[in-house]
Amino acid sequence: MPGKLSLLLLITILLGSTALAERKIIDLPQPKTSGKMSIEESIAKRRTERSFLPQELSLEQVSQLLWAGQGITDKSWGFRAAPSAGALYPLTLYTLTKDGIFQYIPDGHKLAQVSAEDRRPSLVRASLGQSYISEAPLVVVICGNFRISEAKFGQRSFRYLNMEIGHVTENILLQAVSLGLAGCPIGAFWDDVVAKALELPDTQDPYYIIPIGHVKTTQ
Repeated sequence: MPGKLSLLLLITILLGSTALAERKIIDLPQPKTSGKMSIEESIAKRRTERSFLPQELSLEQVSQLLWAGQGITDKSWGFRAAPSAGALYPLTLYTLTKDGIFQYIPDGHKLAQVSAEDRRPSLVRASLGQSYISEAPLVVVICGNFRISEAKFGQRSFRYLNMEIGHVTENILLQAVSLGLAGCPIGAFWDDVVAKALELPDTQDPYYIIPIGHVKTTQ
């Protein structure tokens, strides 16, 4: 089993490295490890919001959100912001904005462009018409390679993967609150349509869609 796992990870890394070499890369600003809002206040204020202003997020805000979800917090061991069974980290974050689709690369804290086309309308169709997805200036999609966990944990891997998705999602949502933003986790969508819109490799599946932005308040 260890040999099988190592081979799978090696193939994944090699294929990913080849694909990344052909993409536009954006280096993200270094994330902060302290802020103006306590974790307790973020928890108390977190709410699911479905109405967003068109105001764009800064690159610093995007950087902080992605770091909270999958950023490396220990460079010696490669540990990330959210716990992962066996420290395998089978999840990948994608962002969708008006400028296209980008894959988050934890190693080096950067974004790699997948497409220059705004695919948020495609996610609206895939999620049964939840229009606020296209209104949010930033949409984070959590995807994962189930086979990485399965190779080591077998039948329990499905449970572990779901746990990890929850860890990552809550980190992102709480970070959003601390930045004066809000999000809405969405699990109702057609997987194949989302996968096609994001141009996902066959080894990855979409698990969660999270539109994020400044909340549009009503008077």
